[in-house]
Formats: sequence, C-alpha cells, structure tokens
Amino acid sequence: MVKQAQSDAAEFIHSLNMNGLHGRMLVAPASNKRAKREILLLYGHHAQLERWWGLVQNLQTYGPVTMPDLPGFGGMDPFTTIGQKPTIDAYADYLASFIKLRFKKRPITIVGVSFGFVVATRMLQKYPEIAGRVNLVVSMVGFMHKDDFLYSPTKRRVFRGLTRLIAARPLPSINKLLFREGIIGGLYARLGNGKIRLAETSPEFFKELVAYETKLWRINDVRTHWLTTHEFLNLDNCGKKLDMDVWHVAASHDTYFNNEFVEQHMRVVFADYHRSTMHSKSHTPHLLGDKKDMAVMVPPPLRARLRRKV
Repeated sequence: MVKQAQSDAAEFIHSLNMNGLHGRMLVAPASNKRAKREILLLYGHHAQLERWWGLVQNLQTYGPVTMPDLPGFGGMDPFTTIGQKPTIDAYADYLASFIKLRFKKRPITIVGVSFGFVVATRMLQKYPEIAGRVNLVVSMVGFMHKDDFLYSPTKRRVFRGLTRLIAARPLPSINKLLFREGIIGGLYARLGNGKIRLAETSPEFFKELVAYETKLWRINDVRTHWLTTHEFLNLDNCGKKLDMDVWHVAASHDTYFNNEFVEQHMRVVFADYHRSTMHSKSHTPHLLGDKKDMAVMVPPPLRARLRRKV
C-alpha cells in the first residue's frame, strides 16, 4: 500500500529549495478541469508527502493542490542547519515565504492538518497582506492553545520537561539508534493510537503500519520533533483576531484534543466557526490511509463549501 502511494504521488513531487533549506513539494492538478480553487495543504507533525496522498486525491476535486515539506519533516533539512530554532514563528515565516514564491498574489484556500493548522494560523496573524487574499481556511483536527490537549495541567508540565530534555544534544542522535521496527512496534502496541490500530487491524497490516512508522522516525529530524512538541505544550495562538471564518473538521474520538476547548479558542480568534465531524477512532486516519480512508477528513458540509465558486 505504501509503495503504491509513493508510486502514484511520485510524478507530482518536485524539489523545493528555499531559504537555504532543501526538501520537496507535491503539486497535483485538479481532477475536475472546471475547479479553479487553489489549495495549499499543510501536513501535520511527524509526516511525509506520500503519507497524505489519499487526502490530496480527495481535495483535487475542488482545485489544484500544493503541499510543501516543512523544515525538519518529510526529509527536509531542519531549521538548525541554517542556525534557526524550530519555533512556530519560524515556521510561520517560512510558510509566508513559500506562499509569496509559489502563489504570488493569487487567492488561495489553506487546509491545515493538526500542526499544519497551527502554523497557518500564526502565519495569518503575522502577515495580514497574505490573510487578505485567503478565501477559505480549513482546520483538519487543528488546535489553538495548550489547554486544548486532553492532558491534565500536571501531565503537561511533565511532558514539557521531558520534551525539552529529550531534545537536548546528544540525546536526539542516541534516539535514532532506537528506531528499529521491533522497539517501535512494541511501543506502538502499548501507547494511545497504536493500541487502537492494533485492535482494529490484522497482524500483517499492523506490521506494515509499524514499518512505515519506523520510516517516519528515521526521515524526520528527531530534535525538531521534540522541540516542536515542546512548543505545542506552551502554545497560545489566541492573541490576535482574524477577520475570516474557520471551517473545522473534528475527530469524533480525538485522542489528543478536547473538541469543545478547541472550538472555544477558535471562536476567540476567527470571525465565525463552522464545525463538521469525521468519524474516526483516533486523531487522524491511519498512516497507510488511501483515498477512501482519507475521505472522512472531508465531510459533506465541507465538501459543499469547497464546491462553491471562489
């Protein structure tokens, strides 16, 4: 399944060299020639372009889709290679540069998955000249504030300390030695989303999931992973209002976020809030999700909104 997704997506993936960082971007045409909405898709934490190919296929119905790598993810160089820290502000600046380079002054629709939505929100708050030409903002299981997590304040404090510690050199290099399928498979079967996946899949399919999870740990920058996780646990994107609506897709059984708290914080920032629910036993569909699996992330009300003329 992974090999098929890589093969199908390959013809749409190009090199991305920007601000001294080297990565890739996926540029897929609209599947409907009459669909003119230009969609910028931002993937979430711990990702790769191919992992989201099924979602791209769903969005192509409404217009061409562009999805860039984010520094430190998908195999792209991390910010640390150019002497920067992987802060939310740094990602917002990177995204603004990408939009100016790729879309010039054309109107765009932004779809942010989880961490991608966090980056998009901060970028819109920092760059009003870009916000003015965004015709639609979509959050797919996105979040706004550290209090959106299901963790208790005590657990958040513990996690903040641990993520800072694990990100300190030389621990990230040592961590890489642990990224073997046997070790990751054992952890995956005992923690949160992994336990759910194990319960609902065959042993063969679970083995394939673990193999891909191991690959993601190897291609994504470990230090960036833990430093951005630390940022999440201190996040407050509620400081500046935006004169635009947000269309939010919530997971029916999100393993990370309290959907009601997410709504409250989104209403603080956005002019109006529209919510659809995807029926999922976890935060997102599984890592190997194809077009059919990913279709739940674009519920009927959102599809209707995307069909409207730009």
